[in-house]
Amino acid sequence: MTATHSAATNTEATYGWVERAFHWAIAIGIVLAVALGKLAHDAPFATDAELARKAWLFSFHKTVGVTIFFVALARIGWALAQPRPRPMHPKRRAETLLAATVHWLLYGSLLLVPALGWAEHAATTGFAPIWWPFGQGLPFVPVDPELAKTLATLHTTFVKVLVAAVLLHVVGALKHVFVDRDLTLARMWRGADPGPLPASGRHVLPLVAALGVWGATLAVGLALVPAGAPAAPQIAAETTARANWTVEEGTLSITVTQMGAPVTGRFADWQAAIDFDETPRADGTLGTVEAVIGTGSLTLGSVTTQATGPEFLDAAGFPTARFDAVIRAEGDGYVADGTFGLRGVEIPLVLPFTLQIDGDRATMAGQVALDRRDFGMGAAYPDETNVGFGVTIDVALIALRDG
Repeated sequence: MTATHSAATNTEATYGWVERAFHWAIAIGIVLAVALGKLAHDAPFATDAELARKAWLFSFHKTVGVTIFFVALARIGWALAQPRPRPMHPKRRAETLLAATVHWLLYGSLLLVPALGWAEHAATTGFAPIWWPFGQGLPFVPVDPELAKTLATLHTTFVKVLVAAVLLHVVGALKHVFVDRDLTLARMWRGADPGPLPASGRHVLPLVAALGVWGATLAVGLALVPAGAPAAPQIAAETTARANWTVEEGTLSITVTQMGAPVTGRFADWQAAIDFDETPRADGTLGTVEAVIGTGSLTLGSVTTQATGPEFLDAAGFPTARFDAVIRAEGDGYVADGTFGLRGVEIPLVLPFTLQIDGDRATMAGQVALDRRDFGMGAAYPDETNVGFGVTIDVALIALRDG
């Protein structure tokens, strides 16, 4: 009858119960994380209930991934402090080196894959939080759509290395059971002790091979990162109003509430024709503004596709939004009072803003709140459980006086 090892620590022949517990906990975690990731990615989000389910699946996936990261760290630390059980067949050099390479790939991937996914999450606003109380960001990882896109591609690319290493590991274990008929799997399953084993040297080649695989994977992942968005279509031709100021720089952003958290995004393509004088004109106004926004140029964290899709902005059907207004002084500031057209709907809109003029340079900032329901947006989201009704628009720009 084969002896079993019930101690917590390893020996040169077999594994203690602590390392066995780490091994099987991580194995279950990998299967769960991969399955949840696939289900979450494929889940539809056309309705309120579907979005809630998709977000729940992604949150579960992310939380399992972060858990795997910390468990893997603990396991690696424990393994470094323990004797390493000797291979069962050290004279089979090629097989032993391949097994060691696969183990290196597994250890590294157990850190790289969840770390990349976690960093992608930190670089993205909105959608599916990690279920823990320590915040959603990471030090030194800025919220940046382009960075998030790169990290997402690397995460999915390194997942393939992890899955391949797991499959090779499983095939090797099954070979030991059904071909070699030895105790290799039993050592990790129940702490079976095969007795004294011949010594085998430690080789650096498996680590070098694993580093080569990771380097190649990094190169492939970076090559697969989607190219930046093509240049936004020029919409300046649609601004036909007289202008005596030219926008030098500026941002047009929106903030929505998704699953109780604010998510902010920006439009990359917008133009404004500003006709403004400090001295009131005959009708008491100070001028006019005509703005045109390319709705498909919005980037809104992880929900960009949803925001520009048919349920909300419907950029394909309505590629531009317009704001036409007169400018007048009001109190200590100014307002742009006019109409805003979006998705074939026009509503009155008053945009209060501040303005500072220094010679021929003007700095402006304004904010206004809208309700998505006024434009027929989000009919499949009848309450604010997942998508809030309110949308805050912020505009900030610096303009130079012509001439």
